[in-house]
Amino acid sequence: MKAKKVKEELKELSDKDLMERLDAEKMELNQLTINHTITPLDNPDSLKHRRRNIARIHTELRARQLKKA
Repeated sequence: MKAKKVKEELKELSDKDLMERLDAEKMELNQLTINHTITPLDNPDSLKHRRRNIARIHTELRARQLKKA
């Protein structure tokens, strides 16, 4: 259910906002990965959720790109 909510939320954002969110998600994923290598995270699934959010953003950007063409 949460994935659907995130997907709907992404559709409402502008291209610029999506790019900003993508950059923020990537930075957070990198930081979490670094922290996880030093000391294990309490919830390592958060890494998986970040990667999937990044993939969802990429998918939405690609769908918009194809729609314009």
